[in-house]
Amino acid sequence: MAGDRPAVRIVCLDGEDRVLLMRWRDPVSGIAFWEPPGGGVDPGETPLAAARRELHEETGLDPAAVIDVSVPVDRDFTWLGVHYRKIEPFFAARFDGTPVASAAAFTDEERETFLGCAWFTPEEIKALDEVLEPPDLPEVVERLRRLL
Repeated sequence: MAGDRPAVRIVCLDGEDRVLLMRWRDPVSGIAFWEPPGGGVDPGETPLAAARRELHEETGLDPAAVIDVSVPVDRDFTWLGVHYRKIEPFFAARFDGTPVASAAAFTDEERETFLGCAWFTPEEIKALDEVLEPPDLPEVVERLRRLL
């Protein structure tokens, strides 16, 4: 079990209340999955600052859209053969319309494992036939919506 580096995720909501999800493939397990953008918190960085940085790096979207509203989410997943178990804050970001997401600063690992991204309605998220991380993402999105 590993994963003591803190991390954050960002639930991006467009003007139609759809959620931006990113699709990745773990080269070790071969499993493809969808999850909100996000990543690790750098030393000395606040979770909010990390959420804004990660949003821009992974999607090219305006980091100022990340609102200082978050909910804690239990995570239990495996990536590159390493098992992670931690609690991550999931922040909210609001956008007018539907912005086009395009990576601004992917790492080599991200370039090799990224399969694409798309905006989904809550119903479409629930109907996905691939792995969703976290599995309870629809409930996480609803918890955040109630705080906005």
